[in-house]
Amino acid sequence: MTETVSEEFYGLLVPLAEQRLVVPRSCVAEVIAWQEPEPMAGAPSWYAGTILWNGRSVPVVSFEGAQGQAIPQPGGRTRIVVLHCLGTRLQAGNFGILTQGFPQLVRLNPDVVKSDPTRSFPDRSPVLCGIRMVNEAPLVPDLEYLENLIADETSVAA
Repeated sequence: MTETVSEEFYGLLVPLAEQRLVVPRSCVAEVIAWQEPEPMAGAPSWYAGTILWNGRSVPVVSFEGAQGQAIPQPGGRTRIVVLHCLGTRLQAGNFGILTQGFPQLVRLNPDVVKSDPTRSFPDRSPVLCGIRMVNEAPLVPDLEYLENLIADETSVAA
């Protein structure tokens, strides 16, 4: 019996204020409706606070803020994408990113996705790279960097 390896996977296009992120669907725990995070005194501006999700206190961040950009105000279409942690530094095992619209499920494969060498990002950035899709140019977030940034800059209760 031969085993075939698929070069195709599902991703989620996450709308931000001026751009989109693309994350593997397997990294996404849930997309939830906006709820006001509980702020933390002394936290950086990109750190929105924590929400209660599945009985745990989960940190929520603004990706735009983590990039040093203006942080958009939540609106009627704002959602929170709850992601699985890649490491063990956050006790909740998850963290959230604020969206500025409804995330969209997309099927990704080498015919659709190409690297975008026209954009570059600093070493200490929440962006791994930019890619080109059919009519999109989303960013690939560095989820491990975000997780470590949250752990380094804040203290989150479990």
